[in-house]
Amino acid sequence: MAGIGFELRKILSRDSYTATLHAYVYAGLISSGPWVLSIVSVMLVGILSLSLLMPEMLVRQFLISVTYLMATSLILTGGLQLFFTRFVSDRLFERKFTRILPNLVGVLLLVTLTAGILGTLLLWALFDEPLTYRLLVLANFVTLCNLWLVIIFLSGMKAYNRILLVMLVGYSLMVVSAFLLSFMGLNGLLLALLMGHGSLLFIYLYDILREYRSDTLVAFDFLDKRQVFTSLLLTGLCYNLGIWIDKFIFWFNPGTSSAVIGPMRSSVLYDLPIFLAYLAIIPGMAVFLVRIETDFAQWYDRLFRAIREGETLQHIGQLKVEMTLSIRQGLLEICKVQGLTVVLLFLFAPQLLEWLGISSYYLPLFYIDLVGVSIQVVFMALLNVFFYLDKRAIVLKLCVMFVLLNAALTLLSLYMGPSFFGYGFTLSLLICVLVALQQLSRALDDLEYETFMLRN
Repeated sequence: MAGIGFELRKILSRDSYTATLHAYVYAGLISSGPWVLSIVSVMLVGILSLSLLMPEMLVRQFLISVTYLMATSLILTGGLQLFFTRFVSDRLFERKFTRILPNLVGVLLLVTLTAGILGTLLLWALFDEPLTYRLLVLANFVTLCNLWLVIIFLSGMKAYNRILLVMLVGYSLMVVSAFLLSFMGLNGLLLALLMGHGSLLFIYLYDILREYRSDTLVAFDFLDKRQVFTSLLLTGLCYNLGIWIDKFIFWFNPGTSSAVIGPMRSSVLYDLPIFLAYLAIIPGMAVFLVRIETDFAQWYDRLFRAIREGETLQHIGQLKVEMTLSIRQGLLEICKVQGLTVVLLFLFAPQLLEWLGISSYYLPLFYIDLVGVSIQVVFMALLNVFFYLDKRAIVLKLCVMFVLLNAALTLLSLYMGPSFFGYGFTLSLLICVLVALQQLSRALDDLEYETFMLRN
């Protein structure tokens, strides 16, 4: 995300209310636009399928298949996304531009083989569905695993507008294809999904090929032990697993779920409220990008440039104070905006659920999920600050803590009964945020010592 700060600072430099609103809207689109587009498109396919008189169970099987595809592909590639982003960043810093494209091809080959083999084993061992269904699920799984890496790569190229535009085209193609292929039933919907994500993948690859040139087709420099950051691999894995582990626990608990297709299960009780709650993070994500990626990133850059250029300790200390204040103000603004969003949704939640045709029985779980996803925005902002400070060990500890706490507290909530559902997810994030704040305070206090003593 670091590159977006340059674009946001350019917008904010106009110093007007209109420019500020433009920056926040732009940040909201960049941070949440791709996710919202993908979710809305998949839901449109579901609604369209029902309007074409497809059986409700068939549409449900499609939606659950997509959910599992998203979850497993993100968990599998989460570590590699962070790890390869760091590799590309280092090559850009060294100005070794010709090494980027062949290594991207190399990592995509590795992901394709890994996802293909793993997906094949799971689909043939656990599923009794027709061969066509299993092949389409496998193709979608491999495509998504590659797509996450390519999107991260494009973010590093600062091609944010391009990402959104191509996603709009790709998901529009998916919706239209679902309509045209509806006569094929579930296989038609999965084929439409594959066409949408496949078009995204190949258009993005075309953009990358235009940007980077190389005489070498494939390289595996990223596997050199001097380039491997194990902590980043584990961090990406644990962060994505932490986000999904409470869902998996509810899905595979017989008392809170039902079978849908093959071994895949869903929890109507748990899934719907947390899906709606996640839509509430858009304002907080916009503030997160604007404040962390502009104010904090700017002071961070000035501080470490002063250190590299041998400025006086007094000047460096002043810049550190300003950077610390930018972190504090950014977190405070995130809390204010996200807090206001939560209050408004608390007030209008009964009417919202009624309008969506959802039972008021879901209200308590919706409320606690709203608080949980709002805390997650703060957690993401803190992790981002730690990444800037190169505190990879702290980030890894926090993500491992998130996985363990979310799993343990979710299991405890299942034991305690429906009144406590959702508290595992929310409390795990709250504890992680409190620990992260304490770790950040210590890291900032020791910043000069670690910079001048431990790294020299």
